[in-house]
Amino acid sequence: MSEDRRYRVVIRCPKCGEKYILRGRKNKAGEMETGFRRCVCGNESQLHIDIAPE
Repeated sequence: MSEDRRYRVVIRCPKCGEKYILRGRKNKAGEMETGFRRCVCGNESQLHIDIAPE
């Protein structure tokens, strides 16, 4: 699997219902990097994340 492969990342916040559609890549540790930090409502931990290859 190539490290340069991009993924479509959909993040949904169950607290406020906000939805974010981002692109990301896996880093060397195997974690997804998108630049997303927290929802506009301040939620950082209770997020629903769906990842699919582009």
